[in-house]
Amino acid sequence: MRIDIITVEPDLLRSPFENSMMKRAIEKGLAEVHFHNLREYGHGNYRQIDDYQFGGGAGMVLMIEPIARCIEKLQAERTYDEIIYTTPDAQTLNQATTNHLSLKENIIILTGHYKGVDQRVRDKYITKEISIGDYVLTGGELAAAVICDAVIRLIPGVLGDETSALTDSFQDNLLSPPVYTRPSDYEGMKVPEILLSGNFPKIEEWRTEKAYERTKQIRPDLLDE
Repeated sequence: MRIDIITVEPDLLRSPFENSMMKRAIEKGLAEVHFHNLREYGHGNYRQIDDYQFGGGAGMVLMIEPIARCIEKLQAERTYDEIIYTTPDAQTLNQATTNHLSLKENIIILTGHYKGVDQRVRDKYITKEISIGDYVLTGGELAAAVICDAVIRLIPGVLGDETSALTDSFQDNLLSPPVYTRPSDYEGMKVPEILLSGNFPKIEEWRTEKAYERTKQIRPDLLDE
């Protein structure tokens, strides 16, 4: 999988990809991530990428021309399955979306900034818009990193145990059940006996029951879905 991220602040993005699981995925050749500084496609000596809104209003807007130049340059080099725009006024990222994206080969992520992008960018180039929550960030770089992390970890070979991702919260519209490790007794707080029994069919029944209970208590909306 190749992911190209178009950003106003590329330095904000580097650390997540230089550590931990995403670093290993890149080193194994399972994922490629490339940053493209939008200012390199800006106007004039000052590399202008933003301007005032037509009709007035607070906040600057990213211009269509620098974005179009960057996207069209990338499209001339390869075919992209999705061009994603990170913005709070979009559908919220969920596990189904990350599962879908993990099957793609080439993706562009355009990170929002300032007051957003000229609507014509969204109309002409964007194939999917994603929010990571009902709040506003300074820019879309952190949202892009969240999307990449959630997607790349699903690529076969990235996780040490590929079955681990299949038991994550939200994979089956349930939250994960409680998990325990050693010691089995900590100051009188004991691990449930069923988990020590070795009876794996019963253990799976217990985990499913607990997952349902937690979901009903914390996220009952998932059961409605």
